[in-house]
Amino acid sequence: MFTLTSLNLNGIRSATSKGVEAWLEKAKPDCICVQEIKAQAPDMAGRFESLAGLKGHFHFAEKKGYSGVGVYTRHEPSDVIIGYGSSEFDAEGRYVELRFDRPGRTQASKLSIISCYFPSGSSGEDRQAAKFRFLAEMRPHLLALKNAGREVVLCGDINIAHQEIDLKNFKGNKKNSGFLPEERDWMSTLLRHDKTGGGMVDVYRHLQPATTDACYTWWSNRGQAYAKNVGWRLDYHLATPAFAALARSEAIYKDERFSDHAPITVGYEFAL
Repeated sequence: MFTLTSLNLNGIRSATSKGVEAWLEKAKPDCICVQEIKAQAPDMAGRFESLAGLKGHFHFAEKKGYSGVGVYTRHEPSDVIIGYGSSEFDAEGRYVELRFDRPGRTQASKLSIISCYFPSGSSGEDRQAAKFRFLAEMRPHLLALKNAGREVVLCGDINIAHQEIDLKNFKGNKKNSGFLPEERDWMSTLLRHDKTGGGMVDVYRHLQPATTDACYTWWSNRGQAYAKNVGWRLDYHLATPAFAALARSEAIYKDERFSDHAPITVGYEFAL
């Protein structure tokens, strides 16, 4: 079983101070995609290049203490792609893709594992407009990988709750970033399996089509959102159909808090 985790760290220094490395030692995922590292290469040197025996590959933001993504893995990739070719968003450190191409492998001989941090639009109209520009770029990029014959699994903080069952207070959030109709429509189109859709699969919903309170992966630090489980499902595995079909188990770990997000792990019946 190939175990793949995604976690928004909300700062790698903060998350490690709260025990994420010890948890990784116990959980032993094959690969973890992380977002919001909030560090640059000099900050990582000599400390965070590897965690719990997993070697990291990163895309740092140009702005200090901002964004940044990584993939820690037990397996050596055949290629590492930093950024997705965006003139606007590659400077923000939002995309790293590890390719595990193995000619002759019976399943997913060309596999891309992507850690991606989608922009949040909650800080104002300018950032919401940027979020929409990011979405407009990301869908054709994913489709190009898929159409090139690659199996893809994108793990990350998507900053979109797709359906009403994906957040506690859906009625009060219909005009708020993360649950706007346009954002939800983007996700629906990405997941639609027709000539105009993206044909991708929301792996968690593939395994758990109806869960509500159990599905949340993010809680506001305001009030007692975590204690009351007033949460959102913002963290996803988005995969091509053949790879999604290999998913056998999912787990959202909530026994400890390393961040305002919880790690989500999927087990795939697959040998890398």
